[in-house]
Amino acid sequence: MSASGDLDIRIDDLTGEATVALVRRHLAGMHELSPAESVHALDVSALQDPAVTVWSAWRRGDLAGIGALARLSDTDGEVKSMRVHATHLGTGVGRAILRHILAAARSEGLTRVWLETGSDAGFLAARMLYASEGFTECEPFGSYRPDPASTFMTRPL
Repeated sequence: MSASGDLDIRIDDLTGEATVALVRRHLAGMHELSPAESVHALDVSALQDPAVTVWSAWRRGDLAGIGALARLSDTDGEVKSMRVHATHLGTGVGRAILRHILAAARSEGLTRVWLETGSDAGFLAARMLYASEGFTECEPFGSYRPDPASTFMTRPL
């Protein structure tokens, strides 16, 4: 099933039950896959910071996924909280959200985006998606420190 034509991707204020539940599931999933000190996922209140924009993707009224962009500076942003609902895995939702975030970052005048994801096998699909969209591995950025459980990636816009 193609995601791009039948998805409604929109800014989300994280007050809806479905999006809050998916953010909570994302946090729980990160804690299942990574040591606590290596979990950098944001909770609902942190995602509601004015420097962060969250998008939710909907397919026929069903929440399919979420993703966010945190503004780091006038030129840089960080992709955060990418999560596809389990019932929509493998349908292109993650790619559609990522492309939407990159287009929004470009339109806001950002020239580079960054991200942190896990380094173990549970994050392989995410790393492959990011690499296929032009992200390359890099050193830790911002306040991140070297961590064997983390993979850092970046791409110019």
